[in-house]
Amino acid sequence: MAPRKKLKGLVAATITPMTPDGKINLPVIRQYVDYLVNEQNVKNVFVNGTTGEGLSLSIQERKQLAEEWMCQGKDKLDHVIIHVGALNLPECQELARHAAAIGADGIAVIAPFFFKPTNKDELVAFLQKVASEAPEVPFYYYHIPPLTGVKIRVEELLDGIKAQIPTFKGVKFSDTDLLDLAQCIHKNETGEFEFLYGVDEQLLGALAVGANGAVGSTYNYLGRQTNLMLQAFAKPDFALAQQYQFLTGEFLNFVIKLGFGVAQTKAVMTSVSGIPMGPPRLPLVDASSEFIVKAKAKLDSIVWPNGD
Repeated sequence: MAPRKKLKGLVAATITPMTPDGKINLPVIRQYVDYLVNEQNVKNVFVNGTTGEGLSLSIQERKQLAEEWMCQGKDKLDHVIIHVGALNLPECQELARHAAAIGADGIAVIAPFFFKPTNKDELVAFLQKVASEAPEVPFYYYHIPPLTGVKIRVEELLDGIKAQIPTFKGVKFSDTDLLDLAQCIHKNETGEFEFLYGVDEQLLGALAVGANGAVGSTYNYLGRQTNLMLQAFAKPDFALAQQYQFLTGEFLNFVIKLGFGVAQTKAVMTSVSGIPMGPPRLPLVDASSEFIVKAKAKLDSIVWPNGD
Protein backbone atom coordinates (compact mmCIF):
# COMPACT_ATOMS: atom_id res chain seq x y z
CA MET A 1 0.00 0.00 0.00
CA ALA A 2 1.45 3.39 -1.05
CA PRO A 3 2.20 5.82 1.80
CA ARG A 4 -0.43 8.46 2.28
CA LYS A 5 0.34 11.80 0.65
CA LYS A 6 0.26 14.68 3.12
CA LEU A 7 -2.67 17.04 2.68
CA LYS A 8 -1.28 20.53 2.15
CA GLY A 9 -1.68 23.54 -0.11
CA LEU A 10 -5.08 24.60 -1.36
CA VAL A 11 -8.30 22.64 -0.95
CA ALA A 12 -11.36 23.93 -2.78
CA ALA A 13 -14.51 23.90 -0.67
CA THR A 14 -16.73 22.66 -3.46
CA ILE A 15 -20.00 24.22 -4.51
CA THR A 16 -22.96 21.93 -5.11
CA PRO A 17 -24.19 22.57 -8.66
CA MET A 18 -27.96 22.61 -8.92
CA THR A 19 -30.44 22.66 -11.78
CA PRO A 20 -32.83 25.64 -12.09
CA ASP A 21 -35.51 23.58 -10.31
CA GLY A 22 -33.22 22.89 -7.34
CA LYS A 23 -32.00 19.33 -7.94
CA ILE A 24 -28.31 18.47 -7.67
CA ASN A 25 -26.64 18.68 -11.07
CA LEU A 26 -24.19 15.79 -11.15
CA PRO A 27 -23.23 15.89 -14.87
CA VAL A 28 -21.31 19.18 -14.54
CA ILE A 29 -18.91 17.80 -11.93
CA ARG A 30 -16.63 16.32 -14.59
CA GLN A 31 -16.19 19.80 -16.07
CA TYR A 32 -15.82 21.24 -12.55
CA VAL A 33 -12.93 18.87 -11.74
CA ASP A 34 -11.14 19.69 -14.98
CA TYR A 35 -11.60 23.41 -14.36
CA LEU A 36 -10.11 23.22 -10.85
CA VAL A 37 -7.11 21.18 -12.00
CA ASN A 38 -6.37 22.88 -15.31
CA GLU A 39 -7.41 26.49 -14.68
CA GLN A 40 -6.87 26.94 -10.93
CA ASN A 41 -4.13 24.37 -10.25
CA VAL A 42 -6.16 23.07 -7.31
CA LYS A 43 -6.07 19.30 -6.85
CA ASN A 44 -7.72 18.84 -3.46
CA VAL A 45 -11.41 19.19 -2.67
CA PHE A 46 -13.62 19.35 0.42
CA VAL A 47 -17.08 18.06 -0.55
CA ASN A 48 -20.47 18.68 1.13
CA GLY A 49 -19.22 21.34 3.52
CA THR A 50 -20.62 24.81 4.19
CA THR A 51 -19.95 26.11 0.67
CA GLY A 52 -21.50 22.92 -0.68
CA GLU A 53 -24.70 23.44 1.35
CA GLY A 54 -24.09 20.03 2.91
CA LEU A 55 -26.53 20.51 5.78
CA SER A 56 -29.27 21.51 3.30
CA LEU A 57 -28.91 18.30 1.30
CA SER A 58 -30.51 14.92 1.89
CA ILE A 59 -28.36 11.97 2.91
CA GLN A 60 -28.92 10.43 -0.53
CA GLU A 61 -27.86 13.61 -2.30
CA ARG A 62 -24.72 13.83 -0.20
CA LYS A 63 -23.83 10.25 -1.07
CA GLN A 64 -24.42 10.86 -4.78
CA LEU A 65 -22.22 13.94 -4.73
CA ALA A 66 -19.46 12.13 -2.85
CA GLU A 67 -19.56 9.29 -5.36
CA GLU A 68 -19.45 11.65 -8.34
CA TRP A 69 -16.47 13.61 -6.98
CA MET A 70 -14.63 10.35 -6.31
CA CYS A 71 -15.44 9.06 -9.79
CA GLN A 72 -14.58 12.21 -11.71
CA GLY A 73 -11.57 12.99 -9.53
CA LYS A 74 -9.94 9.60 -10.03
CA ASP A 75 -6.38 10.09 -11.32
CA LYS A 76 -6.95 13.87 -11.45
CA LEU A 77 -7.33 14.98 -7.82
CA ASP A 78 -4.86 14.29 -5.02
CA HIS A 79 -7.36 14.33 -2.14
CA VAL A 80 -11.14 14.12 -1.95
CA ILE A 81 -12.19 14.91 1.61
CA ILE A 82 -15.86 14.25 2.36
CA HIS A 83 -17.64 16.23 5.05
CA VAL A 84 -19.90 13.79 6.88
CA GLY A 85 -21.13 16.02 9.70
CA ALA A 86 -24.83 16.22 10.49
CA LEU A 87 -27.09 17.18 13.37
CA ASN A 88 -27.45 13.60 14.57
CA LEU A 89 -24.97 10.82 15.17
CA PRO A 90 -26.60 8.03 13.09
CA GLU A 91 -26.53 10.14 9.92
CA CYS A 92 -22.89 11.08 10.51
CA GLN A 93 -22.02 7.43 10.98
CA GLU A 94 -23.91 6.38 7.85
CA LEU A 95 -22.12 9.01 5.79
CA ALA A 96 -18.76 8.02 7.29
CA ARG A 97 -19.31 4.38 6.35
CA HIS A 98 -20.30 5.42 2.85
CA ALA A 99 -17.22 7.65 2.44
CA ALA A 100 -15.02 4.74 3.52
CA ALA A 101 -16.76 2.39 1.10
CA ILE A 102 -16.14 4.65 -1.90
CA GLY A 103 -12.48 5.19 -1.03
CA ALA A 104 -12.50 8.78 0.22
CA ASP A 105 -9.10 10.20 1.11
CA GLY A 106 -10.46 11.64 4.33
CA ILE A 107 -13.60 12.55 6.24
CA ALA A 108 -14.38 15.66 8.24
CA VAL A 109 -17.01 16.39 10.86
CA ILE A 110 -18.52 19.65 12.04
CA ALA A 111 -19.70 19.90 15.65
CA PRO A 112 -23.48 19.37 15.94
CA PHE A 113 -25.00 22.78 16.51
CA PHE A 114 -28.62 22.40 17.67
CA PHE A 115 -27.98 20.23 20.70
CA LYS A 116 -24.37 21.28 21.20
CA PRO A 117 -21.45 19.69 23.00
CA THR A 118 -20.57 21.96 25.90
CA ASN A 119 -17.05 20.73 26.66
CA LYS A 120 -14.11 18.92 25.11
CA ASP A 121 -15.08 15.48 26.40
CA GLU A 122 -18.57 15.65 24.90
CA LEU A 123 -17.22 16.82 21.55
CA VAL A 124 -14.48 14.18 21.39
CA ALA A 125 -16.97 11.46 22.31
CA PHE A 126 -19.17 12.50 19.39
CA LEU A 127 -16.26 12.71 16.95
CA GLN A 128 -14.93 9.32 18.10
CA LYS A 129 -18.27 7.63 17.42
CA VAL A 130 -18.16 8.95 13.84
CA ALA A 131 -14.49 8.24 13.17
CA SER A 132 -14.81 4.65 14.41
CA GLU A 133 -17.22 3.89 11.54
CA ALA A 134 -14.41 4.56 9.05
CA PRO A 135 -11.41 3.08 10.89
CA GLU A 136 -9.02 3.24 7.93
CA VAL A 137 -9.90 6.77 6.77
CA PRO A 138 -8.00 9.91 7.87
CA PHE A 139 -10.25 12.02 10.12
CA TYR A 140 -10.44 15.81 10.38
CA TYR A 141 -12.34 18.00 12.79
CA TYR A 142 -14.10 20.89 11.04
CA HIS A 143 -13.87 23.81 13.47
CA ILE A 144 -16.23 26.65 12.52
CA PRO A 145 -17.53 28.32 15.70
CA PRO A 146 -19.06 31.36 13.90
CA LEU A 147 -21.66 28.98 12.44
CA THR A 148 -21.91 26.23 15.06
CA GLY A 149 -21.62 28.33 18.20
CA VAL A 150 -19.35 25.57 19.56
CA LYS A 151 -16.39 27.54 20.87
CA ILE A 152 -14.32 24.77 22.42
CA ARG A 153 -10.74 25.75 21.65
CA VAL A 154 -8.89 23.42 19.30
CA GLU A 155 -5.76 23.67 21.44
CA GLU A 156 -7.72 22.02 24.25
CA LEU A 157 -9.30 19.49 21.91
CA LEU A 158 -5.92 18.19 20.73
CA ASP A 159 -4.79 16.99 24.16
CA GLY A 160 -4.99 13.20 24.08
CA ILE A 161 -7.17 13.08 20.96
CA LYS A 162 -4.96 10.60 19.12
CA ALA A 163 -5.48 8.02 21.86
CA GLN A 164 -9.25 8.27 21.44
CA ILE A 165 -9.33 8.77 17.66
CA PRO A 166 -6.34 6.93 16.13
CA THR A 167 -7.26 8.15 12.62
CA PHE A 168 -7.21 11.83 13.66
CA LYS A 169 -5.10 13.75 11.15
CA GLY A 170 -5.91 17.41 11.71
CA VAL A 171 -8.29 20.33 11.62
CA LYS A 172 -10.08 22.50 9.11
CA PHE A 173 -9.73 25.66 11.17
CA SER A 174 -12.43 28.14 10.07
CA ASP A 175 -12.09 30.77 12.77
CA THR A 176 -10.26 34.08 13.09
CA ASP A 177 -8.63 33.11 16.41
CA LEU A 178 -5.01 32.93 15.25
CA LEU A 179 -3.86 32.59 18.85
CA ASP A 180 -5.68 29.26 19.14
CA LEU A 181 -4.30 28.15 15.76
CA ALA A 182 -0.76 29.18 16.71
CA GLN A 183 -0.95 27.26 20.00
CA CYS A 184 -2.15 24.18 18.12
CA ILE A 185 0.78 24.39 15.73
CA HIS A 186 3.19 25.04 18.60
CA LYS A 187 1.98 21.83 20.26
CA ASN A 188 2.30 19.94 16.98
CA GLU A 189 6.09 19.69 17.21
CA THR A 190 6.26 16.31 15.47
CA GLY A 191 4.20 17.60 12.55
CA GLU A 192 1.82 14.64 12.69
CA PHE A 193 -1.29 16.83 12.39
CA GLU A 194 -2.35 19.02 9.48
CA PHE A 195 -3.89 22.44 10.07
CA LEU A 196 -5.82 23.79 7.11
CA TYR A 197 -7.02 27.36 7.48
CA GLY A 198 -10.55 28.27 6.45
CA VAL A 199 -10.77 32.08 6.49
CA ASP A 200 -9.53 32.96 3.01
CA GLU A 201 -8.96 36.67 3.61
CA GLN A 202 -6.60 35.89 6.52
CA LEU A 203 -4.66 33.00 5.00
CA LEU A 204 -1.31 34.78 4.97
CA GLY A 205 -1.53 35.35 8.73
CA ALA A 206 -2.29 31.66 9.24
CA LEU A 207 0.65 30.65 7.06
CA ALA A 208 2.89 32.87 9.15
CA VAL A 209 2.04 30.90 12.29
CA GLY A 210 2.50 27.58 10.52
CA ALA A 211 -0.72 26.45 8.80
CA ASN A 212 -0.12 23.62 6.30
CA GLY A 213 -2.61 24.92 3.78
CA ALA A 214 -6.16 26.11 3.37
CA VAL A 215 -9.71 25.02 2.65
CA GLY A 216 -11.91 27.72 1.17
CA SER A 217 -14.52 28.78 -1.33
CA THR A 218 -12.41 31.40 -3.12
CA TYR A 219 -9.97 28.71 -4.29
CA ASN A 220 -12.69 27.66 -6.74
CA TYR A 221 -12.11 30.83 -8.73
CA LEU A 222 -8.98 32.47 -7.24
CA GLY A 223 -6.97 29.29 -6.78
CA ARG A 224 -4.30 30.21 -9.31
CA GLN A 225 -3.64 33.58 -7.67
CA THR A 226 -3.64 32.07 -4.18
CA ASN A 227 -1.20 29.38 -5.29
CA LEU A 228 1.11 32.18 -6.44
CA MET A 229 0.75 33.71 -2.98
CA LEU A 230 1.80 30.39 -1.43
CA GLN A 231 4.81 30.27 -3.75
CA ALA A 232 5.79 33.83 -2.82
CA PHE A 233 5.47 33.01 0.89
CA ALA A 234 7.65 29.92 0.48
CA LYS A 235 10.49 31.77 -1.31
CA PRO A 236 10.19 33.87 0.93
CA ASP A 237 8.97 37.02 -0.82
CA PHE A 238 6.65 38.42 1.83
CA ALA A 239 6.02 41.68 -0.04
CA LEU A 240 4.69 39.78 -3.05
CA ALA A 241 2.66 37.43 -0.84
CA GLN A 242 1.13 40.49 0.83
CA GLN A 243 0.12 41.91 -2.53
CA TYR A 244 -1.85 38.77 -3.36
CA GLN A 245 -3.48 38.68 0.08
CA PHE A 246 -4.38 42.38 -0.03
CA LEU A 247 -6.00 42.01 -3.48
CA THR A 248 -8.00 38.96 -2.42
CA GLY A 249 -9.07 40.95 0.64
CA GLU A 250 -10.00 43.93 -1.52
CA PHE A 251 -12.40 41.78 -3.54
CA LEU A 252 -13.87 40.04 -0.49
CA ASN A 253 -14.24 43.30 1.44
CA PHE A 254 -16.18 44.70 -1.54
CA VAL A 255 -18.58 41.76 -1.90
CA ILE A 256 -19.06 41.28 1.85
CA LYS A 257 -20.43 44.82 2.00
CA LEU A 258 -22.92 43.87 -0.74
CA GLY A 259 -23.94 40.73 1.15
CA PHE A 260 -21.81 37.67 0.44
CA GLY A 261 -22.68 34.07 1.20
CA VAL A 262 -23.11 30.72 -0.52
CA ALA A 263 -25.62 32.04 -3.07
CA GLN A 264 -23.26 34.83 -4.09
CA THR A 265 -20.31 32.42 -4.22
CA LYS A 266 -22.28 30.27 -6.66
CA ALA A 267 -22.94 33.32 -8.82
CA VAL A 268 -19.27 34.39 -8.83
CA MET A 269 -18.12 30.88 -9.70
CA THR A 270 -20.63 30.66 -12.56
CA SER A 271 -19.42 34.02 -13.88
CA VAL A 272 -15.72 33.21 -13.65
CA SER A 273 -15.74 29.56 -14.75
CA GLY A 274 -18.68 29.46 -17.13
CA ILE A 275 -19.90 26.33 -15.34
CA PRO A 276 -23.58 26.69 -14.32
CA MET A 277 -23.70 26.35 -10.53
CA GLY A 278 -27.40 27.14 -10.39
CA PRO A 279 -29.40 28.51 -7.48
CA PRO A 280 -28.88 27.78 -3.79
CA ARG A 281 -31.40 25.75 -1.83
CA LEU A 282 -33.97 27.52 0.30
CA PRO A 283 -33.89 29.22 2.73
CA LEU A 284 -31.01 30.77 0.76
CA VAL A 285 -32.08 32.74 -2.30
CA ASP A 286 -30.37 33.62 -5.58
CA ALA A 287 -27.82 36.40 -5.77
CA SER A 288 -29.33 39.54 -7.27
CA SER A 289 -28.45 40.60 -10.80
CA GLU A 290 -27.07 43.82 -9.28
CA PHE A 291 -24.66 41.81 -7.12
CA ILE A 292 -23.52 39.74 -10.08
CA VAL A 293 -22.77 42.81 -12.20
CA LYS A 294 -20.93 44.65 -9.42
CA ALA A 295 -18.93 41.60 -8.28
CA LYS A 296 -17.84 40.77 -11.82
CA ALA A 297 -16.80 44.38 -12.47
CA LYS A 298 -14.79 44.44 -9.25
CA LEU A 299 -13.02 41.16 -9.97
CA ASP A 300 -12.28 42.23 -13.54
CA SER A 301 -10.79 45.49 -12.29
CA ILE A 302 -8.16 43.85 -10.09
CA VAL A 303 -4.67 43.76 -11.56
CA TRP A 304 -2.77 40.86 -10.02
CA PRO A 305 1.02 40.91 -9.66
CA ASN A 306 1.36 38.22 -12.37
CA GLY A 307 -0.22 40.61 -14.87
CA ASP A 308 -3.78 39.16 -14.92
